[in-house]
Amino acid sequence: MQIIEDRVYAFSKDNPPCYTAQPGEVLQFNTLDCFSGRLTDETVTMKDMDFSYNITNPAAGPVYVEGAEVGDVLVVDIYDIQVADEGTIATDDHCGPLFEGTDYRTKKIKIEGGMADFNGVRFPINPMIGVIGTAPTEGAPADGFVGNYGGNMDNKLITKGTRLYFPVRVPGALLQMGDVHATMGDAELCGTGIEIAAQITVRVNVLKNFELHWPVLETFGPAGKWYVNASAQEYNEALVCASKEMQRLLMNITGWDAVETYMYMSAQSDVEISQGCKPCEVQLSLRIGTPKLTEFPPLVG
Repeated sequence: MQIIEDRVYAFSKDNPPCYTAQPGEVLQFNTLDCFSGRLTDETVTMKDMDFSYNITNPAAGPVYVEGAEVGDVLVVDIYDIQVADEGTIATDDHCGPLFEGTDYRTKKIKIEGGMADFNGVRFPINPMIGVIGTAPTEGAPADGFVGNYGGNMDNKLITKGTRLYFPVRVPGALLQMGDVHATMGDAELCGTGIEIAAQITVRVNVLKNFELHWPVLETFGPAGKWYVNASAQEYNEALVCASKEMQRLLMNITGWDAVETYMYMSAQSDVEISQGCKPCEVQLSLRIGTPKLTEFPPLVG
């Protein structure tokens, strides 16, 4: 199994790939925490490291996937996420709804036996990938930002056992990932979860000639759902983007018209905030989840 350890700080078609993978290949991405390990102890804060989104959230990669062409979809199955034995939560004075009463502080969290310890309160971890995606057509957005290529989606459902679908906008897709959290609540209120170094094991595949505008996540089991992930500076804009894409994909498989599909979504689809720690400059990231329909073909496929 190829181990990916090269790191980049932006999503770009100009990033040279560190490896070429074949469809169906299993890869291991070794990642640092979002601070690149610079918050060494609780006396060092984000203020000391002169925090900037251009020097944070290092992503392992990128990987060129053979056969992935513009107009295809890159499929990523997350097989496993193994995290280090200590993570970090940090705050600053300009992030999240309570920023006005918050200063710069760093807290180290021990991880043992699948449990996190916060001031003696122990709770199970659920390792998830914050940053994952493919290269956009143009530009080089920093890994701390999110868009229709993926990026810093901070979706806590991007965890072991899920499958992701990314639109391919450049040859080879150029997959990269990082910013693992041992656990993170929806919206990531203070701007960080339990940030942690990790080893991520995934399988990559290519779905040919499928139109996809935003990343899609698939969960499995009796409660399996399809999730469209979208983002924008403001909630309403992100909600419109995700709703339009979910509506379009559902219409494709059901044959329902736009209004009937909209009605069904109102009855069955949930809107969930993945990352919304405004007033930080990172776009708001949300997801719309819809139950799988056994009466119809898969939403993506």
